[in-house]
Amino acid sequence: MNILDKIVADKRVEVDLRKSLIPVKQLEHSVLFERETISLANKLRLSQTGIIAEHKRRSPSKSLINQTLNVFEVAKGYENAGVCGMSVLTDGKYFGGSLDDLLTARASCNLPLLRKEFIIDEYQLLEAKAFGADVILLIAAILSRDEIKQFSEFAKNLKLDVLLEVHNEEELHKSLMPSLDMLGINNRNLKTFDVSLETSKTLSKLIPNDFVKVSESGISNVASIKDLQFYGFQGFLIGENFMKTDNAGESAKQFIKELEK
Repeated sequence: MNILDKIVADKRVEVDLRKSLIPVKQLEHSVLFERETISLANKLRLSQTGIIAEHKRRSPSKSLINQTLNVFEVAKGYENAGVCGMSVLTDGKYFGGSLDDLLTARASCNLPLLRKEFIIDEYQLLEAKAFGADVILLIAAILSRDEIKQFSEFAKNLKLDVLLEVHNEEELHKSLMPSLDMLGINNRNLKTFDVSLETSKTLSKLIPNDFVKVSESGISNVASIKDLQFYGFQGFLIGENFMKTDNAGESAKQFIKELEK
């Protein structure tokens, strides 16, 4: 059983528990459920920099990244830095996140918020909407084509943008469908945790231009982004690079300044 299988098995138990505690009707009646969402895909299309900055306390590959930064301040800092969107990890067991982090970020900024989660059930999309997300992540490695279709179409009905993440050509071919907004290439092999930007470069030419191309993981310098822009990427998900500093917002601000030179 690799780490991804373990996470999904735990997630099924967690989601079943959450469903038994908070009924769908309660989610649908939450204050944020009716708010108008902001399209991250549109923002990325219009941006010269395309940074999606992440709030992440820890991960299975890096253990502790930063436990001290306050989500409210991080979100404000990222918005002030001029990022296009913010990714918020909501998995507790493996990443130290929570839905409350999403709620806090929503209260702090007007950025498009991505709920970064292992989605295996429509219920999690209702949670995303109820807790203030604008975008959801679907991971091709843990979903069948039918599930990707089901979840992405359900998300579109909720007016949520959909970022679909792939790691290889096989996942990409099974995933392409009109209900997706963004195609994310994760440069980290989820089985070995090795990172290579060549994954993004190789897969970029297989992605039709209807989708916004996003490169994820392992991006730590401006040169990498300029290189990836040449391959048609408009979005760049950066987490650890900002979160491992004392001031994630300031770190993002300096990075974007450098990128705009």
